[in-house]
Amino acid sequence: MADDLHKLSAVQAATAIRAGQLSSEALVSACLAHIGEDPIKAWAFLDPDLALVQAREMDRIRKVGHATGPLHGVPVALKDIIDTRFAPTERGSAIFAERRPEADAPIVNRLREAGAVIMGKTKTTELAFVHPTDTLNPCDTTRSPGGSSSGSAAAVAAFHVPLAIGSQTGGSVIRPASYCGLYGLKPTRGVIPRNGVLETSETLDHLGTFARTLDDVALLADVIGHFDPRDPASFARPRPQMLPGARADVPVEPDIAWFDLPFNDRLDADAREGLEAVIEALGPRVERFPVSDTLAALIDVHITIHEYEFCRHLAQVIDTHWDLLSDTLQPIITRGRAISADQYEDAMAVRTSAEDFFAKHFLDFDAILAPSATGEAPLLADGTGDPVFCRIASLAGLPSLTLPLLVGNNGLPIGVQLIGAIEEDDRLLRTANWVQTTLATDA
Repeated sequence: MADDLHKLSAVQAATAIRAGQLSSEALVSACLAHIGEDPIKAWAFLDPDLALVQAREMDRIRKVGHATGPLHGVPVALKDIIDTRFAPTERGSAIFAERRPEADAPIVNRLREAGAVIMGKTKTTELAFVHPTDTLNPCDTTRSPGGSSSGSAAAVAAFHVPLAIGSQTGGSVIRPASYCGLYGLKPTRGVIPRNGVLETSETLDHLGTFARTLDDVALLADVIGHFDPRDPASFARPRPQMLPGARADVPVEPDIAWFDLPFNDRLDADAREGLEAVIEALGPRVERFPVSDTLAALIDVHITIHEYEFCRHLAQVIDTHWDLLSDTLQPIITRGRAISADQYEDAMAVRTSAEDFFAKHFLDFDAILAPSATGEAPLLADGTGDPVFCRIASLAGLPSLTLPLLVGNNGLPIGVQLIGAIEEDDRLLRTANWVQTTLATDA
């Protein structure tokens, strides 16, 4: 096992550490050694000495018999838009070079309370938007790991760490997880508070988790989910229990919906064929719905809100540092600043109607089956990929999850997305467990 410590899941590692079968120092050392051999450029900040200091402290705590948390001694990576005192938070932009926050984001404190070893900061696209990083996809280094959580997805896929935190405003958890062959979970809006994280869209920003197992992606979400009154989206009531949901059996076989949307023609042939095979394998549990122009129009609604709020929240940065913004981002900002207040308010009203639609829809269905991305990861020169299949769930604040179920024509992963009802993330994970178990049995 010593040669493969970096391949342990978070649940496996935490169990072994708590039992005294493995030290956190040995695990972190193995991860650091593997990182040194794997030049995929996933890290914005990595301090091996600091990581080992944390690991030794976790080992000391266990040896003296103090309480241990659910992630005791387990390495976790943070997207570099999450504030940390121990490391710069540069947000993928020269504008914030060497920026040192005065306080850790609340989710960082939650990780420390759970016993996690915070390994460092992973690269993000510029201001968590469209301009790519230099991070490579571990599945094929000629291809993109996606955006904007590129480094977080790549670090987990490359076995640098078992867990990472990213964010999603459009499709920045689900799409990179799909491209890198991972589980990616974007919980219900408000489950994980965003205080201490770069705000690009108050309405649409979500935090999410990356892992190589369903249990791990759920466990990390449980650890960092909590109420924070400083985040207007955060809610003061119990949260869905993700890990128990991921491990639960369904009481009855779930009812799953598939929408034949107009933009499904953006799917690559291998992704379309794979998804059709999944639908066929699940048989009568999947009900197909015809093309809905109303649902398809939500894509433009999402873009309007995203671009308008991005320009509003970052107005001072944009005004004072225009020359430091990329040629990729500048035209989007120009377009966003042309959106009127009336157009924005109209989009917000449509968003509310979408939330009402899905609340009624999930009275009859356990999940929506959807693509996670258009297909395999694009070549580096072609950007970070199309988030179209993630925008509606982000707009409506719905929990979504990608499962690494398919393989494309080039041998690269393609994810399958499941979308659930608001604050029923545990039900979504339970359905996901049933889906992958059913498909494995049929195979």
